[in-house]
Parts: sequence; structure tokens; C-alpha cells
Amino acid sequence: MAEDMTLLWGSGSPPCWRVMIALDEKNLKGYNQKLLSFEKMEHKSKQVMDMNPRGQLPSFKHKDYVLNESYAACMYLENQFKSQGNKLIPDCPAEQAQMYQRMFEGLTLNQKMADVIYYTWKVPEGERHDSAIKRNKEALTTEIKLWEGYLQKASGSFLAGKSFSLADVTVYPSIAYLYHFGLSEERYPKLTAYYNGLKDRRSIRATWPPTWLENPQSQDTLKDI
Repeated sequence: MAEDMTLLWGSGSPPCWRVMIALDEKNLKGYNQKLLSFEKMEHKSKQVMDMNPRGQLPSFKHKDYVLNESYAACMYLENQFKSQGNKLIPDCPAEQAQMYQRMFEGLTLNQKMADVIYYTWKVPEGERHDSAIKRNKEALTTEIKLWEGYLQKASGSFLAGKSFSLADVTVYPSIAYLYHFGLSEERYPKLTAYYNGLKDRRSIRATWPPTWLENPQSQDTLKDI
């Protein structure tokens, strides 16, 4: 059914996971896929660079159409296969507006999360500053509290109304990433309920990062957030 699709991906990457969830939700099976290793720098291989000159994952192609930005790929899949699988864009204007708002706010969450988790990796040891680490953590804490508030006011179990939507497809992997890196389940009860409540959804369970399954022990990078 999806033999004319190719996905190059890396385990644990929220952008890669988004596309895989969208493919499963749209019941697109049998696509060509290849799991690559970030540690071995396989995302810089010729196979990836030919599809994605930025040397990043995911790299996704349908027929001759290349969509390497995960949000673009998810929106494309929903629009091209509207009548197939689960509907991911609500008809209600209010829910649709909220869906798009939460989707793109998710990019801010992802960036602030990355600023904390990858600080020591991105910044050389001699250039690191405790003030920057503290500032990044405070910014991420504020952002997470914002999402906790959104879920406190939510009318259902999802980010944009009573149905699973593209907001959940795109943001859930980032929220799962927070917990994988040690976010306290007790400190954010609504966010935790959302995270645990979707774990067993077919598309999420079926695409759970294999490296996380192999090593389910969470890291403690975010334990004090």
C-alpha cells in the first residue's frame, strides 16, 4: 500500500517518531524504511544526503516528493490520505485552530528541551556557563508549566479537543522525550496522565523507539526541572 514511500529514521528522535506515528494513523503499511545510527554518523551518509542535503533525519520520500521536515510530512500524509485510517484534522473550527496552535507551540517546547538536554554536547567545556544552564532550565520549566496548564483546562484526553489529532502526533514524541530524560511524573500530574494515557495507542506503541525498549531506564538530565 505504501511501497512508493521511503523513510530513513533514527531511534528516539522526536521528528522521526512523528512521521512514523502519522504513517501508522493513516494505515500506511509496507513502506520502505531504514533505521540509521546517529552515534555512527549514518545520518551523514550518501543515502541520506541524496534525500536531505542537511544530513538530518527523518528523510522521507513519497513517489518523487521529498518531505524532510517532520511537520510537513505529517500534514502531507493527512491531506493526501484523508479518507484512509484515522482523521487527524478536526472539522470543528475551534478545535482545528487549537490543533494548529498546539502543533506549532510544540516546536518551542522541543527547542527549549534541546537547549537543556544538549547543552553540554553543543557547547565546548571551556565555554559553558552555569548562568546559561540555569537560564535554560528556568525557560524549560516555564514552558512545561504552560503545557501542564493547557492539559488542566483541556476538554478531553487530547491536546486539541476530544479526538487524537496532528497536535498529538507532533507533540507527543517531545513529551515522551521529556520523561525519557527524567522529568518528574509527580511534579506534573496532568502532563504525566497525558503521557501515560497515550502509551498504549496502537500508533504510538507500534513505533516506540527501539533503543528505549532495549534500555527502558530513564536518564536523569531533567530530574530537577
